[in-house]
Amino acid sequence: MATNMTNVPAALDEDLKVRQYISKLAELRSTGVTRVSDLKQQITATKKSKMLSSETKTKLIEDCKKQIAVANADAASHKGEIDALTKEAVAYVNTLSAEIEKRVYAEEDAKIAAYKEEFNSKVAQIKANTEKRISAVTISDAKARKDEIGQIRYEEKSAIFDARSHYTTNVDRAKAAKSQAYVDHVQTNRTLRNGKTNFKEDMTLKWREYINRFKMSTFFLNNGLYIAVIIFFIVCVVIAPLQGRGALFSLPNILTILEQCSTRMFYALGVAGLILLAGTDLSVGRMVALGSVTTGLLLHRGTNIVTLFGAAPWNFDGIPMGLRVVIALLLSVILCVAFACFSGVFTAKLKIHPFISTMSTQLIIYGLLFFGTSGTPVGSIDSGIKDLLGGRWELGIINGQLITFPKLIIPAVVACVVAWFIWNKTTFGKNMYAVGGNSEAAAVSGISVFKVTMGVFIMAGIFYGCGAFLEAFRANASAGTGQGYETDAIAACVVGGISFNGGIGKIGGAIIGVIIFTGLTYCLTFLGIDTNLQFVFKGAIIIAAVALDSVKYLKKK
Repeated sequence: MATNMTNVPAALDEDLKVRQYISKLAELRSTGVTRVSDLKQQITATKKSKMLSSETKTKLIEDCKKQIAVANADAASHKGEIDALTKEAVAYVNTLSAEIEKRVYAEEDAKIAAYKEEFNSKVAQIKANTEKRISAVTISDAKARKDEIGQIRYEEKSAIFDARSHYTTNVDRAKAAKSQAYVDHVQTNRTLRNGKTNFKEDMTLKWREYINRFKMSTFFLNNGLYIAVIIFFIVCVVIAPLQGRGALFSLPNILTILEQCSTRMFYALGVAGLILLAGTDLSVGRMVALGSVTTGLLLHRGTNIVTLFGAAPWNFDGIPMGLRVVIALLLSVILCVAFACFSGVFTAKLKIHPFISTMSTQLIIYGLLFFGTSGTPVGSIDSGIKDLLGGRWELGIINGQLITFPKLIIPAVVACVVAWFIWNKTTFGKNMYAVGGNSEAAAVSGISVFKVTMGVFIMAGIFYGCGAFLEAFRANASAGTGQGYETDAIAACVVGGISFNGGIGKIGGAIIGVIIFTGLTYCLTFLGIDTNLQFVFKGAIIIAAVALDSVKYLKKK
């Protein structure tokens, strides 16, 4: 079919040829592809039906399958004609849409220019009227005159604000019209392709929507902290060689940063859920010590040097090492989940803020650990199992350097995938957002706030237990292990965009936050910055992240 562009319609759905293409393709697919889709939906509905007997269901499903076979044969016979017509129709729509979009863009850009000119004229008129009114004030009393002029200035600001709001609304409407022109283009092509998407069209659509919605102030509000962190890293990269410390972001250094992130990732993934519920967790560090000490006691070779609660030192060498590893992991998780549930019950049932319930749990664990172990480190775990699970793989020599890959990165990646799946692909994850955003509304909609809250605490305990188990492979565990880890985990989540106001944030933000925070600490240490000054940098980043989050929250209100 020839393409005639002499008379360009106002929209794609007004073009006769486009309607003919859609109608013809729908007719060709009606007894084939469309019929198959309808029959599959019918089979699904039949399986779910509670009104039909099993014999009737079986008969109906078999009948549908026979019809699907016929429809598939019909679809195959028309495939060549459908593909050719679809290709021709899409090409025609692409050409026609380009002309429509060109016209729409020109019209809306002209409108935007007129709106801007109208706004500037309005502002100039408001200011001129203000100056005229001020010059006409004849009040002799200084205070009364000042008050009168202040009132006039206030009215001027209000008038300019109204004019700006009117201008912004008109501009947004024009931008929406420009965006809609391409949206119509993409939707028409999807209809012609029987719902199939096109990667290039989808990416172009997202880019155009982003450009149309882009505002510099919003961009810096959402990304200002990340921009500052990137600039900081760039400065560190430049300064490091000048100080004779070598390349900061070499492959060995990057792998070391990721290794340091590995166990911390578990703690951030756990506390992220509580922050999403507008809470927090101050017991993270003590949970780490609890799980690490338990793991260290079980995996220590020979007789333990710690007398737990005054009991004689234990020796677990009689138990196979594989079984000891499993027991250590299970005990670490069980103990952390138990204390997490202890905090969770008070929060979920008695509505005690997590700050108080987790602080109490922190103190209880801290006291029990120091009393039980007298603060004595449990000693290193068996070197063989430590190397097997927490060591490194040799990758080879690159540029004269032996490159090794930390094994602890693997479980951290698995934990991230599991957390992402829970947050984004499960009903529980959706309920977390609902309860965090508005617990009362969630309860009215049928969501059990108690179950969701307890579920988040249990999930946090599982992550803490797994992370604490792996922490024992990095250093000798003691009651003081994990000191301050709760602040790092909370800070990582806040830097990653998980809001303390609840219901806002993504698990990917917590992951990025851990990498940023760990990388920041590593950079400062690499540059020889005093450890005490590192707390200053961390504190500044935390307050900046919370401040930006608060500003965004207030703007939304």
